Amino acid sequence: MLPRPTPATAEALPGGRGFAVVDVEATGRSPWRHRVVEVAVVVLDERLCPEGEFATLLDPLGPVGPTHVHRIRQADVEGAPRFREIAPRLLELLAGRVLVGHHVSCDHAFLDREFARIGVSLPPVPLLCTMGLARAHLPEARGHGLAACAEAAGLGWYPAHTALGDARVTAELLRHCVGVPSCPPDDWAGPLREAARVPWPRLGRARSRPSGDAVPLLRREAPYGPWLPGSAAPEVVLTQAGAMCSTA
Repeated sequence: MLPRPTPATAEALPGGRGFAVVDVEATGRSPWRHRVVEVAVVVLDERLCPEGEFATLLDPLGPVGPTHVHRIRQADVEGAPRFREIAPRLLELLAGRVLVGHHVSCDHAFLDREFARIGVSLPPVPLLCTMGLARAHLPEARGHGLAACAEAAGLGWYPAHTALGDARVTAELLRHCVGVPSCPPDDWAGPLREAARVPWPRLGRARSRPSGDAVPLLRREAPYGPWLPGSAAPEVVLTQAGAMCSTA
């Protein structure tokens, strides 16, 4: 889990539910032509305290795409859930929260298209981009990519291009940017108030598969720092993270 926030972070606001920090890995760059192959959500309350995590590989029903980037092999997604099977849980995690990401419009576009494919329209959810926050409040960063911003914020090594690794460090980057004196409350308080008023659709929980087995979750994990420059990055490990409960 993420470390607890420092006293400089946001005060709790009545009526808001907090933040959902998301990251997706995809089979390509186009939300219209490509599919999500991994998704992660780190859930934070209004004070940016951690409330939980969700992550799984997904079966994209086709080639996994650029393995050299996300390091997901075709064999890794065998038996993984399809998006429609985890969609009800995702809606529960996102509802009432500000959607946060590094270049969040990209993650939002992929999620929007995946939900649209199963006939669900996402509401106009407030977005908060840590790339934009870093541009404004992290001037020492050598660039605006997630790795450069994490380095400038002193967050150390993280397992890049794993959805959970990226979501975790994005949550830490959010805390860092919100906690600096130059960040006005409106940068985060306004989206929180908006999010609390957005009506969200609901779906019934995922049903069990034809075999009767509950829907599985396949999660990639890697050690999360500290990391010494010049040392080899640890290997990402694939584990079965339990299963989603089946319903009648």
